[in-house]
Amino acid sequence: MKEAMLYERREKNEVNCFLCSHRCKIPEGRFGICGMRENREGTLYTHAYGEVVAAKIDPIEKKPLYHFLPGSLSFSIATHGCNFQCGFCQNWQISQTSMKKGASPPGRPLAPEDIVDQAQANQCKSIAYTYTEPTIFFEYAYDTAILAHDKGLYNVFVTNGFMTTEAIETIHPYLDGCNVDLKFFSDDSYKRVCHARLKPVLESIAFLKKIGVWVEITTLIIPDLNDSDRELTDIARYIAGVSRDIPWHISRFHPDYEYTNAPPTPVETLKRAYSLGKEAGLRFIYIGNVAGESIDTRCPACGRIVLAERKYGEVKNALVKGRCPQCKEPLPGVFR
Repeated sequence: MKEAMLYERREKNEVNCFLCSHRCKIPEGRFGICGMRENREGTLYTHAYGEVVAAKIDPIEKKPLYHFLPGSLSFSIATHGCNFQCGFCQNWQISQTSMKKGASPPGRPLAPEDIVDQAQANQCKSIAYTYTEPTIFFEYAYDTAILAHDKGLYNVFVTNGFMTTEAIETIHPYLDGCNVDLKFFSDDSYKRVCHARLKPVLESIAFLKKIGVWVEITTLIIPDLNDSDRELTDIARYIAGVSRDIPWHISRFHPDYEYTNAPPTPVETLKRAYSLGKEAGLRFIYIGNVAGESIDTRCPACGRIVLAERKYGEVKNALVKGRCPQCKEPLPGVFR
């Protein structure tokens, strides 16, 4: 265990954790909602440090991040735990386990220095904190991210966006990009399905963009849960209100975990969401989890394809210093 960051001691050995927007008040001997932060005699400890349950080399496009070092590889890690309880989670085997529940499967030791060394040895340009919620292993990610920057590597979070402003400000000097899941545009749905709230997620998206972290957003579209025209339009309009340049990834749902009776998302629904996003003013929309769908990126000024044929670690990149070779329009994003 390691002493946690971002908490305050209170009376009677209670602690107040302000890592995520649950802002748990944790009595002595108890865990926070995430099940990975434990109060022992008035000191908050994290169990999510120094041990990974997943460590893989992924194309950055898998995060998905399409405007961030396209065609590069990202060393991707995760620990147990999450602060959401989504019944449709596609990584539930590791996200919905915790020390409070008796964590399994077992992880393997991997020090921050080892993560950075392995990223470099495998020609990765970044480290992604992903698969489960990186906020839960914040201390581990923070220490790793500092070392990564020292070695010229980038850092990205794939997150549900339920971080506090304090957490974002702490990691900000070392965080280069984020993909944020915007699951609903209904506070009731967030409470009922995720046991969380909408407002902190919206605040995180706006704040990340404001301080200069590159942001892309993913919405997993689930039949009869968040696929109405009204909700999809509200999501798209919110994103466009923050910035029309934020890429929106609309992803197809496949039955998993507790949502095995729901059907896969019809492709027509995804295409409808695409149209609604365009009507809302978004300039970059991508359909995910559908074979054969185009995921090319076009110059928003002249329409030329500038990023094409995305596949493992390779992208046809026509950009010249981040600009369209035809009309010289800069493409929003982070490019080598």
